[in-house]
Amino acid sequence: MENNNQEINNLKVYGNVFQSKCISSLISDRAFLERIVDILSPEYFETDAHKWVIEQIVSYFIHYKEIPTREVFKIKIKELPDTQEVLKAAVFEEVKSAYTHISDSDAKFVKEQFLTFCKQMKLKKAILNSADFLKKGDYDSIKHEIDEAMRAGMERNLGHDYLVDVDKRMSQMARDCTPTGWDIIDKRLDGGLGRGELGFIVAPAGSGKSWLLVRLGAEAIKKGKNVLHVTLELNEHYVGLRYDAYFTGFAFQEVRKHIPEVKNKIDELKKNGGGQLWVKYFPLKTASPQTLKMHIDRLQLITGMKVDMLVVDYADILRPFMSEKNANSYSEAGSVYEELRQIAGELQIPVWSASQSNRGAHEEEVIQALNVADSYRKIMTGDFILSLSRKMEDKMASTGRIHIIKNRFGQDGDTFPIEFDTSTGVAKVFEQDSPEGREIFAKTKDTEKNIHSILRAKWNEHKSNGGAGTDAD
Repeated sequence: MENNNQEINNLKVYGNVFQSKCISSLISDRAFLERIVDILSPEYFETDAHKWVIEQIVSYFIHYKEIPTREVFKIKIKELPDTQEVLKAAVFEEVKSAYTHISDSDAKFVKEQFLTFCKQMKLKKAILNSADFLKKGDYDSIKHEIDEAMRAGMERNLGHDYLVDVDKRMSQMARDCTPTGWDIIDKRLDGGLGRGELGFIVAPAGSGKSWLLVRLGAEAIKKGKNVLHVTLELNEHYVGLRYDAYFTGFAFQEVRKHIPEVKNKIDELKKNGGGQLWVKYFPLKTASPQTLKMHIDRLQLITGMKVDMLVVDYADILRPFMSEKNANSYSEAGSVYEELRQIAGELQIPVWSASQSNRGAHEEEVIQALNVADSYRKIMTGDFILSLSRKMEDKMASTGRIHIIKNRFGQDGDTFPIEFDTSTGVAKVFEQDSPEGREIFAKTKDTEKNIHSILRAKWNEHKSNGGAGTDAD
């Protein structure tokens, strides 16, 4: 009978692997740990090693308000006395096992079961304690005990208290942003793209949107942010070379000839507080937004460093995590962007990506929302959407136009001329009525005239060689 009670009072009935997964949930999800920590007890676990790990997680979180890292566990294990070698070895294996289960597909189910178990234990304890109050006729204490148990494990974040949190919303940090590095754009973005927000660039194929994503990642790194750049087309080293080109100013095709300068630039970046960059390749249509989230969880736990921004090149060739019944390419495209926005919110990081425009946008002066390919749900989901238009003459003149299609944080509908060097990724944005803006406009017009002159000359040459047709104006 005692053995049966023991099983009811701890997680032994679920098995050793489930208990390891419970520990995984605590060391990979800070919000979950914060929610469960007050009703969590080491006694719910079966072995001394499990109990020791839970004690360390809880005490570290209470003291530092953060999840203990691998380094913390290593130090704590070393601090165990030599007389406890067996426990040391067992703890080491349990911690190792917990980390291997972090990306398991049943993580959500484990968290739900684990939380339910802890809430039930809290309620059971409250009922047992109420027996003494019942004998005394202290019904108020019974109600208080049961109410406390029923509130156990509830979501702690109740939202913004408008009447109380005036200073919080007036603070510059009310919306923690990562600047784009374009002052004109950041001004309209109220500082940059914020945590949990999705921004993307709409452009035709071959216009340079991948270079703009590299530029956005590089500018974040300069600000000390750690960036994960996911590539679904180019290989990892190729993308790394593009970052080298942007940071050094050497043309992409010439970067390999300047290895010492590249290394010096990277050292300089580190000394100036630059962030970390990881580039990860996934084959086309094999990764979903949830795949990216699991990779970020794994990356953060292995390195002990936080990912501050995600760049995805590009979202159109991700696959949805869950395909809807009778789904077509239109609905799947919308689902991917919604899932990407969801993981931005869960991880509380800004996410930048890109989207193809439709075929008719190639020669548009300004690309609008109606030019977005596939699903209009992309537009509905994004927080900040830019378009990049570069006609033939723009590519020849290294110019283009950026247009703000959508902006949840300020004015939209503005169009800006840009200088765009697609050999380094350097792109400069100007106001239309600025001297630089007028110069770019004039440069583009001159290039357009030159193209027309070349085409007219070729036509006349064709005519003089016996070709048919009339003069072209």
